Amino acid sequence: MVRLARFRVYVLGLSLLLAACAGAQAQLFETRAKQAFMIDADTGTVLYAKDADALFPPASLAKLMTMEVVFNAIKLGRLTLDDEFLVSENAWRTGGAPSRTSTMFAELGSSIRLEDLIQGVIVQSANDGCIIIAEGMAGSEENFAQLMTERAREIGLAKSVFRNSTGLPADGQVVTARELVLLAQHIWREYPEFYRYYSQTEFTWNKILQRNRNPLLGLNIGADGLKTGFTEESGYAIVGSVRRDGRRLFAALSGMESDNQRAEESRRILDWGMRSFEKLDLYEAGEVVGEAKTFGGEKGGVSLRADGPISIFVPITNRDRLIARIVYEGPVVAPVEEGAQIGTLKVWIGDTMSQETPLFAAESVGTGALHQRALDAVEELLVGWLR
Repeated sequence: MVRLARFRVYVLGLSLLLAACAGAQAQLFETRAKQAFMIDADTGTVLYAKDADALFPPASLAKLMTMEVVFNAIKLGRLTLDDEFLVSENAWRTGGAPSRTSTMFAELGSSIRLEDLIQGVIVQSANDGCIIIAEGMAGSEENFAQLMTERAREIGLAKSVFRNSTGLPADGQVVTARELVLLAQHIWREYPEFYRYYSQTEFTWNKILQRNRNPLLGLNIGADGLKTGFTEESGYAIVGSVRRDGRRLFAALSGMESDNQRAEESRRILDWGMRSFEKLDLYEAGEVVGEAKTFGGEKGGVSLRADGPISIFVPITNRDRLIARIVYEGPVVAPVEEGAQIGTLKVWIGDTMSQETPLFAAESVGTGALHQRALDAVEELLVGWLR
């Protein structure tokens, strides 16, 4: 029996393999953050990565996941902004005024509209607001945290684990910079009607006005969200977004030493991302990107294309060469239907893997004649082991 399942790498001969950076991203930009990750929102280009998959406690950044669960429930029709939630003694003591943590000062025994709770959580980073929502939706904060982790897996966050709705210290509660950016991007794309809350600069509840703690909002750099966090263990952290000149960037940074350092580093990296890259169009919509070898087909290969145009952002200085490879498991066994996903186009900028784009069959390839299948089998036996 011929073993066919082998990963193949097809190196694109883009003599047009245009520019990119020389060497690692660290040579282009340095940050005092211990973990950092930044992408261009539209193309998905990874502009910067530093220990992006290291686990650390999220602190109040966990509230991004809390809100995702709430927004999803509203989108599905399970909740409305006018629904009211009761303030329990647990919510009041654990996250309210007696807790001496971030709070919206919800009154014990009162009922609060969901829209007000959302603003309290997003603008005021209200721990009482989180717990009130968690208990109202899932019966307990523990049950709600389980929903958070389950929902994280559904949207593609493989490593993040949540133990509560607030981000207050809890064993085993961890996130990564990469997954925080993906979460922020997901919220922006899936819930545009709610994303606006993240740019709200202040909110008054119980006659107490509190301002948004995101330091980027007042810097006139196009920032419109998202959240800050702090723990003794992992330091100061932030997830931020900037929209400027028709582009949007998302960045997450953690492990900084002070409020001021967090504001400075997040501004620096987002400014750098906006100013130091330019868009490069690699392929037009429908254009053939490359070919995957077939086994037992009427022809020896199948043409591949993406679902749409492929573009990437590359540095405007320190240029070397952009490296693009098609990676697929094959050879691909015929018959192949047009539109079937075959592999991935992976693009490196320097030694950073900056973009992955799914590739699909641009044509159908039928089963070949018996003699062609026999020849393919012989080829696999002779040279397949070399791959």
